[in-house]
Amino acid sequence: MKDLNHIQHFYFIGIGGIGMSALARYFKAKGKFVGGYDRTPTELTNTLESKGIEVNFSENIAAIPPEILDNLSNSLIVYTPAVPKDQPQFTFLKEKNFEVVKRAELLGVISKQMYCLAVAGTHGKTTTSAILGHLLKETGAKVTAFLGGISEDIQSNLIMQGDEVVVVEADEFDRSFLNISPDIAAITSMDADHLDIYGDKSELERSFRDFAAKIPHEGRLFIKNGLPLEGSTIGINDESDFSAQNISIEEGSYVFDLKTPSEIIQNLKFNLPGNHNLLNAITALAMAMEYGSPTDGLARALFSFKGVQRRFSYKIKTDNLVLIDDYAHHPAEISAVHQAIREMYPNKQILAVFQPHLFSRTRDFAEDFASSLSNFDKVFLLDIYPARELPIEGISSAWLLDKISNSQKSLVQKKDLSEKILAENADVVVMLGAGDIGVEVEKVKKALLHEA
Repeated sequence: MKDLNHIQHFYFIGIGGIGMSALARYFKAKGKFVGGYDRTPTELTNTLESKGIEVNFSENIAAIPPEILDNLSNSLIVYTPAVPKDQPQFTFLKEKNFEVVKRAELLGVISKQMYCLAVAGTHGKTTTSAILGHLLKETGAKVTAFLGGISEDIQSNLIMQGDEVVVVEADEFDRSFLNISPDIAAITSMDADHLDIYGDKSELERSFRDFAAKIPHEGRLFIKNGLPLEGSTIGINDESDFSAQNISIEEGSYVFDLKTPSEIIQNLKFNLPGNHNLLNAITALAMAMEYGSPTDGLARALFSFKGVQRRFSYKIKTDNLVLIDDYAHHPAEISAVHQAIREMYPNKQILAVFQPHLFSRTRDFAEDFASSLSNFDKVFLLDIYPARELPIEGISSAWLLDKISNSQKSLVQKKDLSEKILAENADVVVMLGAGDIGVEVEKVKKALLHEA
């Protein structure tokens, strides 16, 4: 890839993606020309346009800005694996010999230019990297952070406070994280996922070991206790190197002591529910301490962290009604959300609305999905969100519904969702999935508030 300092024009194909939009905003802030294509307008593309970034929604070659077409030598074209290889702009720019790179390659080059803290894992990496970026920002580090979600604190997926250290979310999909050059890294989980890419769990684990091997000798790896890797361990009420102990819940927040190899930090407070989020917080604290952040400042920064959109996001929170929006799309994530809700609302009736994501993932983990969903009091299933896939014969939400042991279950169409939820009169409603269910959350919220 060309030296990034010499590239003046960036064009992102798939600019509305969460990772792509952060990179687009980064280079715009650096004074570069930035444009891009996406299929449809979204809140993310609206935000990009408000920053002066040119976004087009036509695949037509004529929609490519002249700033790109007229500057072959100092333009860079960036795409994601979600972009079809026959996308007209993509094929045209390749044929015209523009330099074309994957998003992960570009992020990898940036990771080499700064001291890099990378968070990997099949679950937890977005929240962990958001907490870590927040901790570093609040304790004065000159940090840039590329986040895989919108931080509630800054309403953005990009932190820009300097160029000394970079926080990146190291994505295992398509082995993208092997482009990253981490100085300090964490692996939060290694549950089987993306089997359409890897084939089996052993190949997935091999890629995580390859990622861990990229850490230099003087660097450090943090791992969730129990993972088959060598590193500093993270745990709860155990003998891990970094362990949360004396945990209590006060006014919906965790209060805990953090045992480290050298000290015990007392009375830390953290506002996100669930053991999975507590592990994310401990991981971020350990990485920030390893980087050199001051301990006293970290405690204050942790307490002020507000969360990430669509990660256990409260949309309604009253004594009589709770509506939660969460990105969970893997059985382990759904179980983690269930544990968090039961801990916070032990005597409440919980309705889970789940939109399965990908036909292949639904097929590969059907029994686990059924088991995790059966723990809720009632379950609504929406149709499978296909994302990048074509349908697979025999794999449907009706097929998955039959496997759920809970008798309080039904298939629901989007157009009927608000009405059906209102009729259930549940104490807690949680809406789960990585597809377009987030759009339905806002409709449900309005319906519930209208009836309240």
